[in-house]
Amino acid sequence: MENRGTIILEAGSILPEICGVNDANIGVLEELLETRIFSRGNELVIETENPEVKERCKRLVAELENQAAGGRAPTPDLIRAVHATLVSGDTGDMELLRGVSINVPGSYNRIYPRGLAQARYVRAIQTGSMVFSIGPAGTGKTYLAVACALEEVLSRRKRKLVLTRPVVEAGESLGFLPGDLTQKLNPYLRPLYDSMEAIIPHEVVSRLQENGAIEISPLAYMRGRSLRNCVVILDEAQNTTREQMKMFLTRLGEDAKAVVTGDITQIDLPRKSSSGLIHAARILKDIPEIHFSSFGPADVVRNPLIKKIIRAYERDGDEPH
Repeated sequence: MENRGTIILEAGSILPEICGVNDANIGVLEELLETRIFSRGNELVIETENPEVKERCKRLVAELENQAAGGRAPTPDLIRAVHATLVSGDTGDMELLRGVSINVPGSYNRIYPRGLAQARYVRAIQTGSMVFSIGPAGTGKTYLAVACALEEVLSRRKRKLVLTRPVVEAGESLGFLPGDLTQKLNPYLRPLYDSMEAIIPHEVVSRLQENGAIEISPLAYMRGRSLRNCVVILDEAQNTTREQMKMFLTRLGEDAKAVVTGDITQIDLPRKSSSGLIHAARILKDIPEIHFSSFGPADVVRNPLIKKIIRAYERDGDEPH
């Protein structure tokens, strides 16, 4: 058929990776290019008469081949990110998407950003000294910050990783939880352990804590300290007060790197307007040395269902009750 465009891959072994398990990636390609695509031998066949779509498909597959050759398996998220970059026409974005990764010594796998927003975020952490990351749950804010920090510490570029969160009660009373102070605080800090243990083995995390190379503590314990030659991550920053945020930001000493993450739609403070994260984003946005990364529902990577849940809540917030 004349309306068919054929893409012949140089290495037939790459085709299964591009197609994905049970041809799941083919479905993503068809969705993005709005035409039927199928595999045949070491060929991809696209059924369209539109030369622009044929050319975009060829460029998309060529970039996926480059990514696969570099050790990065094509995933639906990667395919969507590459396609969005091709549509934008920004070659700098493609180089960023191709070149950014996190290599944590002793980790399970090399970590790649799953989209341009994540790639910009990772690059900002790796090259800058202070980064704010604001967006909904499931966008990888904490996970990528922890991965970058572990890369710095385990590569011995930084002496220590300090992880902190504000302890704010979201509908439950901390005082009624069982156990001593450490046991009461553990549920608040558990998500930080989860992020680390998704990257390196539990035994390594425990050893680094014993050696003082990893410290996890509530934000209140940061007062009066000066943190030097370390990476400091403030998680759930939407629940800091203005005073707490100022206190945290002024703890940074020589050769320190800070990452502040938060979701301004999940503020548990009595008054949302008192959030230190919202205040800091407003008054610090014009300081060139501080990078702000913003994520939206489209950047959710945890589970496709999360995107739909977030959008449902956004719609409900716009409707009268």
